[in-house]
Amino acid sequence: MEKELIEKMRDGDSRSLARLLTLVERNTSEVVDILDQVFPYTGNAHVIGITGPPGAGKSTLVDQLTLSYREKGATVGVLAVDPSSPFTGGALLGDRIRMQQHYLDSGVFIRSLATRGSSGGLPRATRGAVKILDAAKKDVIILETVGVGQTELEIMSVADSVVVVLVPEAGDVIQTLKAGLLEIADIFVVNKADRDGAGAFATNLDAMLNLAQIEPWWRPLVLQTQATNGVGVDLLHNGIEKHRTELEKSGNLSLRRKNRSRTEFIRTIEQGINDMLIELERKETVTRDIITDVENGNRDPFVAASEVMNSGRMLQEWLNSIND
Repeated sequence: MEKELIEKMRDGDSRSLARLLTLVERNTSEVVDILDQVFPYTGNAHVIGITGPPGAGKSTLVDQLTLSYREKGATVGVLAVDPSSPFTGGALLGDRIRMQQHYLDSGVFIRSLATRGSSGGLPRATRGAVKILDAAKKDVIILETVGVGQTELEIMSVADSVVVVLVPEAGDVIQTLKAGLLEIADIFVVNKADRDGAGAFATNLDAMLNLAQIEPWWRPLVLQTQATNGVGVDLLHNGIEKHRTELEKSGNLSLRRKNRSRTEFIRTIEQGINDMLIELERKETVTRDIITDVENGNRDPFVAASEVMNSGRMLQEWLNSIND
């Protein structure tokens, strides 16, 4: 079934693409085979991460940026990370509602992903979804995240180019620096630039870059846009393409992707270990008696956890559960 879906997706069938994304998001048993089969077709799309605080106009900017890429003939995949519904766990679909103008365009595919409590603002399925869209021959993949914060820095582990969207009311630029945005942004966008203070905010932000540790091959751009009117979107498009060119010319695109692959490998193992521990606890096997001692204050949590890890007891229980 997976092979047939992938073949149809590669031929441009949007239903097969949607089905594959659903399987990846649900983390079904077929995911390993799916990602293994699409892997040879990946590595071609340029992945653009769009992040920033709620209300900055990210969705409108993504909408306009998608239109700009389509006008130049590029196919686009959009992954909009929506807050999860507290009742169903599904995405609230707000971004897809706001991008209705693209639904009749076969060159655009839009998908909302629910955070499902993910700590980085990025669902665990995000990387798999990016690979599926890449294998579906999308030239550009735009990933829009829920908001920004210390844990949101995870977008660096997915995107080739990171765009941070701010508004003039964002406040003291020093706070922007503290949020870690100077370290992750390849391009800053001061959106809603028709508001008072936008020019001064952009100037101050640009000045802050002189104090930041930046790569010698790229100084982050600071651009102003009015996404609702489409003003400045072409400048952003050109800025992203310029960053892409410099990434390739300097060899950093290859380096970033190598680092991302290594990070994904390690994090997948970490997540697997975490899932394994939760399952063993649910079955009340190796850790139940130890957890009870910890809960009752009879043992130090750090010491108890270290003993479990060092004894190999948990690993043995896990191997036994696999063989059962």
